[in-house]
Amino acid sequence: MTQSQPAALGSRIPSFFKLGIGARIAALRNRTALTEEDLVALDSGTHTLKAHLADKMIENVVGVFGLPMGVGLNFLIDGREVIVPLAVEEPSIVAGLSGAARTARLSGGYRTEVTDPVLIGQVQVVDVPDLELARQNLLDRQEEIVNLANSLHPKMVARGGGAREVDVFHHRVPEGGNPEGPERDMLVLHLLVDTRDAMGANVVNGMCEGVASMVEAITGGKVFLRILSNLADRALVRADVRIPVQNLAMRDYAGTEVRDGIVLANDLALVDPYRATTHNKGIMNGVDAVAIATGNDFRAIEAAAHAYAARSGSYRALTRWFAADNGDLVGRIEMPMKVGTVGAPLETNPTVRLSHRLLGNPNAAQLAAVIGAVGLAQNYAALRSLATAGIQQNHMTLHARSVVSAAGVPEELFDEVVERLIESGEVKVWKAEEVARQLTRKTVVAATDQESRSSAAGKVIILG
Repeated sequence: MTQSQPAALGSRIPSFFKLGIGARIAALRNRTALTEEDLVALDSGTHTLKAHLADKMIENVVGVFGLPMGVGLNFLIDGREVIVPLAVEEPSIVAGLSGAARTARLSGGYRTEVTDPVLIGQVQVVDVPDLELARQNLLDRQEEIVNLANSLHPKMVARGGGAREVDVFHHRVPEGGNPEGPERDMLVLHLLVDTRDAMGANVVNGMCEGVASMVEAITGGKVFLRILSNLADRALVRADVRIPVQNLAMRDYAGTEVRDGIVLANDLALVDPYRATTHNKGIMNGVDAVAIATGNDFRAIEAAAHAYAARSGSYRALTRWFAADNGDLVGRIEMPMKVGTVGAPLETNPTVRLSHRLLGNPNAAQLAAVIGAVGLAQNYAALRSLATAGIQQNHMTLHARSVVSAAGVPEELFDEVVERLIESGEVKVWKAEEVARQLTRKTVVAATDQESRSSAAGKVIILG
């Protein structure tokens, strides 16, 4: 993976979380492709989407919804230092994957492989008189179909993309949707399109529309649906990491215990769909955060990931963790990752443009590699928590900070309220408010006592 401007000073910034927001922003200078204007905009809060722009994006706009934006640190991906933008509201995600990346970088970081960015368009054909003949004719004339599709989008072809090939599938479904009734047959033509750095939805939909008449003429049937599929199983990202067992050791746990716990937790997700669902949701905590920050369709990525997880007929984990022959922990992830780095939707939101500069202005393949590595890092963080102290304990401090913030606790009391909230075991908004009131009363009493000690009795002399 290459980047136009890598994190020159490295993605490792010790004690970054202890800095104030302004100091964190300043720490990004010279480590990313952010401009001085970007840094000023972040510091002043003027980088966000404005309502008048939002009004051009969707209907019935009344405002703009905000999400916290953080950065994932410590990432070493294919030998490159990467600081990752993350838009997410859930506590512990940013800290967890940054910690995972810190462990991974000790043994070389993450290695990735990205296939061509191929998106599939589907053309549904019904009322076909001879299914097998029609299927064979479509395959025999695929060059004509591909050429027609490419003639509709010459700019995509000029960028090195375009329709590549076709495939044809036969489906038998209940007539009229009635499972008790007779069945009918249909063909579905898949048009495989390399969309390069674009997400490509409009291009693929246009190509499907454009070849519909030719498909009808070849098959003698009637074309109905003409639309892309979000199951982008031709656009895959694979990432892997190898962690020596000594790097897994932590307080109260030997490295072998951590390794074996992670493997055992992953094994359950490979055979149990109830566990696999939560397992994969954790992966998507990281994946979605990068997708949102970079302006990509996280709903499409989610849908593809879960469909891919069920491709064997049983819903399973997207990752696999195992012990290597020498005892190292090895983790691997494979999932669809069709993302874009160009196009009008990405240009509209100024925060999205800023996120791409933060990453070094990657192309689609480079961005897919980053997201794959982040997904694997987040999975490691979650499994390590489950295999050791438990997800709740590791999550509690960050959750408490979120609760105290929701309670509107003043900044000067914030850290002490967080500490007392955790000690109480009642991490609730009402408890945070109660603790804050108690601390405020103590402060007032202490101030009153101090004032009394500073005063002295004296005489009052009346002159008259």
